[in-house]
Amino acid sequence: VQSADTNSATPLSTREIEVLSLIVKGYINKEIADKLHLSLPTIITHRKNLMAKLDIHSVSALTIYAVMHGYVGVNEI
Repeated sequence: VQSADTNSATPLSTREIEVLSLIVKGYINKEIADKLHLSLPTIITHRKNLMAKLDIHSVSALTIYAVMHGYVGVNEI
């Protein structure tokens, strides 16, 4: 179980929130890169950093995190 301090101590950047929301909406890395006009390696790096920062290792756990923190609505996934 993660403590509330873990989540509040690791604020996400605007770009990380954008990547997170697209991941949980089901987009693959290439689609995210195209949507955000970034390179594929950049998206992969953002994804790795995001998961490391949150200490989350699956898309399903990322989805729960994103919904619980208001980054995406349940109807968007």
